[in-house]
Amino acid sequence: MGRDSEPREMFKRFSGNPILRAQDFPHNVNAVFNPGATEFEGRTLLLLRVEDRTGLSSLVVATSKNGLNDWEIDLDRGLAPHEDLVEEHWGIEDPRITRIGDEYYVVYVGYSAFGPLVSLAKTEDFVTWERCGVLMPPEDKDAALFPTTFDGRWALIHRPVPAMPGLGVHMWLSYSPDLHYWGEAQVLLAAQRGSHWDANKIGLGPPPMLTKDGWLVCYHAVRTTASGSIYRIGLALLDRDDPAKVVARSNEWVMGPREGYEQSGDVPGVIFPCGWILRDDGDTVHLYYGAADTVVCVAEASLAAVLTHMESHSGPLNTIGTAPSEIRGVTG
Repeated sequence: MGRDSEPREMFKRFSGNPILRAQDFPHNVNAVFNPGATEFEGRTLLLLRVEDRTGLSSLVVATSKNGLNDWEIDLDRGLAPHEDLVEEHWGIEDPRITRIGDEYYVVYVGYSAFGPLVSLAKTEDFVTWERCGVLMPPEDKDAALFPTTFDGRWALIHRPVPAMPGLGVHMWLSYSPDLHYWGEAQVLLAAQRGSHWDANKIGLGPPPMLTKDGWLVCYHAVRTTASGSIYRIGLALLDRDDPAKVVARSNEWVMGPREGYEQSGDVPGVIFPCGWILRDDGDTVHLYYGAADTVVCVAEASLAAVLTHMESHSGPLNTIGTAPSEIRGVTG
């Protein structure tokens, strides 16, 4: 038997990738990528970022019975930028979907005239929407809600960008009593420094997933090289009852751009997940991601294997030589 030439990556790519492309749309679009994901009425529902040839993005629904193929694009459902809102002046992007009761809360990036910001909308059917307003002002993005409250407060992971260069770009946690007023901001995961895989700039992927070991978080890191940037993903675990407490954190990335559809496109060398679904067997995880800012793909992993990996591959819980308790509450 010949030597296995496939890298030993935890997330196995679907052989039918890409699962959605611009060519699948009935009208001309430039790219489709970075989908939020959920289950709705017995089907997998993706809320796709669709970039038109104007350069502006909107959110469009696609559904599938098995979450892998035979996708049906529904142009009558989704969320378009509101032309009268300055916070959506240049489009809306990168949705993360959190189901709370019978409603679906979608945190997305509004591309305002003053920079990218975090906004929230909710829906029961992905047809009729209620905009809940801006959660975080520019520059902020890569945000998602937890599906439950902690001591009566909602929690949001988000990624502000410091005004001063060289300070690193980190993941933060903020709380709200009503999903409108936010505060108690603190660093959740700080980007490392030096040659680490997650140095300098990191951001949240899909919304946190509750597991037996705590909240599983998937995050991306951007590594700058001589030939451009590489977007890879890793994992972290947060305490079930206190999401500000980091329990474990990847000491290595678990998936990086490798295939042609990840290396060639509008932004080569990018895998960018915004949604994942734990299937009915309680173990199969489908991770939905944008590849090269051009197409939509899916990869599969075993939740049990992911949690086992975290037990043996956890590195420093935070960076710059500090423990979580030492950087908690930093403001800037």
